[in-house]
Amino acid sequence: MAASRPRELLLVVLVPLLLFLLLAEVGLRAYLSRRTFYDVEMSRYARALKIDSPNPRIGHQHLPNGRARLMDVDVRFNSDGFRDDEYPIPRTGRRRIVFLGDSLTFGWGVEKPDTFESRLEAMLDAVEPTEIINFGTGNYNTTQEVHLFLDEGLKYEPDDVVVFYFINDAEPLPQKSRFPWLGSIRIVTFYWSRIKALAARWSVASDFREYYSDLYRDDAPGWRGAQASFLRLRDVCAERGIGLRVVLLPELHELADYTFAREHELVASFLLDSGIPVLDLAPAFRDETDPESLWVARDDAHPNARAHRIIAESSFEFLRRPDPLAADQAPPPSAVRSSATLPEAMATRIAERR
Repeated sequence: MAASRPRELLLVVLVPLLLFLLLAEVGLRAYLSRRTFYDVEMSRYARALKIDSPNPRIGHQHLPNGRARLMDVDVRFNSDGFRDDEYPIPRTGRRRIVFLGDSLTFGWGVEKPDTFESRLEAMLDAVEPTEIINFGTGNYNTTQEVHLFLDEGLKYEPDDVVVFYFINDAEPLPQKSRFPWLGSIRIVTFYWSRIKALAARWSVASDFREYYSDLYRDDAPGWRGAQASFLRLRDVCAERGIGLRVVLLPELHELADYTFAREHELVASFLLDSGIPVLDLAPAFRDETDPESLWVARDDAHPNARAHRIIAESSFEFLRRPDPLAADQAPPPSAVRSSATLPEAMATRIAERR
């Protein structure tokens, strides 16, 4: 008789708790059906549109022909798992460019026609017949981007490859969660997002800067992996006669006095020393006095449609020219703006290569 009492007490506690959690989950799902929160949407993205990659250097890929509505935007993938139209593998006679990048290149939170990839395709196509294949994938670093191209992109035989680099692309290869099922529980994803938002509001601003700055220590594994991946991509492109260039995308919190100017200089210096043309777009956003007006949402600093337009317009000349460092061509205005932010020695290297 005494032995059954603990079990009875346990049932008295657990049954009401489980009922409460069930009702809370149902109520929260109803609430979230009318509202959008970044972390919840990212969790839905991972569960609905990502699959494991057989290549451990890639980790995850998009679900071929996947569809979902995320951040109030319809997302559709082609048969290769790219947020793009279907393109034939055989060349069509048009200039073919592959864009590599993470969720910014993917166009997170932005309608497909408003992404900088779609805008640039239309702008470049007006100059010469051009098609752009967008390999952008959320939560990728440079190593994953390069290996995705090596596995899936070479068959397209592009004329050019453009890497759109963001400050967190020097993070180490992400590790898969041991508890992926937690992402399907809205109580967990929603309240975790609220806790993170409160922590960000009360944390010291330097923590944010220090995290990204630490990614670029000489011994940081993610940065070393990014450098090795850039060099491998450079060599593969050179062997196949593929043009390669890199565009640095700014982090959209502090733009007038850009927070990560030193890190951009470090990345640009490495690329230039490695013979890879680079354009820093941080100066193109210098006059933006209200960074949040460029965000997808108040809790999501991904670039919105207006920011995508600035990216497209500011990188057009850099991408239009067959060789951005050709000696017989004048530098594009955007390259002049980006060079002004680099140390004198780096600007000299740019001039020498022209």
